[in-house]
Amino acid sequence: MPALVTYEVEDNIALIGLNRPKKRNAMNDALLMELRDVLNDAGDKIDAAVLFGHGQNFSAGLDLAELSKRLTPEGQAPRRRRPRHLWHSTFDLLARGNFPVVCALHGATIGGGLELASAAHIRVADETTFFGLPEGQRGIFVGGGGSVRTQRIIGYPMMADMMLTGRILTAEEGSRCGLAQYVVPAGEALAKAKALARVIASNVPQTNWMITNVLPRINDLSHDDGLFMEYLNTSMTRPPEALKRLEDFLEKRAPVLARPE
Repeated sequence: MPALVTYEVEDNIALIGLNRPKKRNAMNDALLMELRDVLNDAGDKIDAAVLFGHGQNFSAGLDLAELSKRLTPEGQAPRRRRPRHLWHSTFDLLARGNFPVVCALHGATIGGGLELASAAHIRVADETTFFGLPEGQRGIFVGGGGSVRTQRIIGYPMMADMMLTGRILTAEEGSRCGLAQYVVPAGEALAKAKALARVIASNVPQTNWMITNVLPRINDLSHDDGLFMEYLNTSMTRPPEALKRLEDFLEKRAPVLARPE
């Protein structure tokens, strides 16, 4: 049986692909467990990752066929002990792991697929991408951290609209509310995501870790606690590479920042 999540490394960048194209990369427990294992295995071996979907879509979300088999006639999932919700623990590995993740989006980015994309740090959507949260029409609720992550990206009014009415957003509409930082022509999301990952991987790893782990936590704190957390991280001992980069800038060996064309 083919892997439900493909994994390869190009230089110091992991390429992680959702691999259920005939199911529009709908996510079931087996896929999530493979994704969890891949993220754990990558660990300290890489400096950045690109997450994408094989086939014509990024992900159509939760595998509803599998969910329906788990429900009892009364419509409630059977009781069973779980150490932690699989979706939450897996997506947290993505959002607050050891490396930044760039998500390449195309086609359906729906429900749990949008929740997964929301856990990435940068999202690149091509023009075929469309975003949706159809939980209201399915009789369910977001379960992959969307009530926290996606809502913080787009705000309650837009999320309520999408969930209550089934509103679908185009790539451009999604970009305007923060669901994608980049929009590219059809078929170019993966190449753009790889290019961004290469830039990210060239940063000082400690700084990347602060941006992906400290910065979102500061957003959860009060004003004074946030400033204190910032001070603590600014006061940390810097690796030799950081000092070298400062010296390169001061001695004009670093690239000059220029206005975008």
